[in-house]
Amino acid sequence: MENIRAIIIEDEEPARMVLREYIKKFPHISIIAEIIDGFNAVKTINEQKPDLIFLDIQLPKLTGFEVLELIEHTPIIIFTTAYDQYAIQAFEKNAVDYLLKPFSEERFNTAIQKAIEKLAVRQNDSTTVKKVVDYISSNPPHLDRIVVKTNSAIKVIPLEQVIYLEAQDDYVMIYTTGGKHLKEKTMKYFETHLPDRQFVRIHRSYIVNIDFIAQIEHFSKETYLAILKNGTKLKISESGYKLLRERLNF
Repeated sequence: MENIRAIIIEDEEPARMVLREYIKKFPHISIIAEIIDGFNAVKTINEQKPDLIFLDIQLPKLTGFEVLELIEHTPIIIFTTAYDQYAIQAFEKNAVDYLLKPFSEERFNTAIQKAIEKLAVRQNDSTTVKKVVDYISSNPPHLDRIVVKTNSAIKVIPLEQVIYLEAQDDYVMIYTTGGKHLKEKTMKYFETHLPDRQFVRIHRSYIVNIDFIAQIEHFSKETYLAILKNGTKLKISESGYKLLRERLNF
């Protein structure tokens, strides 16, 4: 059997210790790295291209699901998590293996055997992982930040820094107080998951943070412009104007 290169991504030392002990029983599995936060997880996965990873969901800096959004290399993944009903529904719905903490050695061995079977037939987890990410993306609570990747840099953007978002084909351009960033998501996704008291879809092409609106001007018949504090002018549709009136109470 070929050697399997594995990475443990887990911020708690007791959990890493348990994984190390269980993995010892499989001499053909080598632990090539142990990572304790999401930023380094993305970097190490893309650079080392492991065959298998053990991925915790709750990590410092980035969540396990945010890590999956940003990686370019997709290994076989065994998720590890404390009780999280929502995450477990996502895993079970998409036939992804997971270890619910605390897990027994027997349960660990079962997960490893499934991973070995996938690796034996060179099965790639990218499609399955995308389904998990899409499932999580379609049902989460409101966003409290946006994570973007530019080249090798990862940036976590607090929502209070987001000025507005603009549709650009299959992407969304996010304009912030520190610059602009392109993300492969839909406007519908952001319209659904940004807090609606703070962000309003004023046009099919724009979602704006109402804190950055300086004034609203009449432009033409049933058309208005939102003048932002940085001087940007955005068209407001009839339905967008109605939403703004409701949010701003005018």
